[in-house]
Amino acid sequence: MNLLSIENNELMIVPKGLDKIWSFTNKIEIPFKNIISVSIDKKIINERKGIRLLGLATFNKWSGTFISKKEKNFWNVTRKETPMVIELRNEKFKRLIIGVTNAEEWTLKINSLVTH
Repeated sequence: MNLLSIENNELMIVPKGLDKIWSFTNKIEIPFKNIISVSIDKKIINERKGIRLLGLATFNKWSGTFISKKEKNFWNVTRKETPMVIELRNEKFKRLIIGVTNAEEWTLKINSLVTH
């Protein structure tokens, strides 16, 4: 699970609890100008994650950095959560696949703040 907040025209993503340790990530800060889009994709859980660089990968939990098709992605989601997918440009990661409370509300809120 991740906590989201908006500060200084940036999206702040903070892994909660042990997810900080498993993902080797304390916080991700993304300027809104680098967010292409945000969506909910429940089928992404069944996709191949790629090669795990740092983090945890089990049948029900993915937390950390994975490389798929030569692109770095950050995963921090469980099978029971609603996966929110954040597509990025000019950032370390191509996509962030995260579980958050109220994923639908956050998706609408972030998409309304994204400049194309």
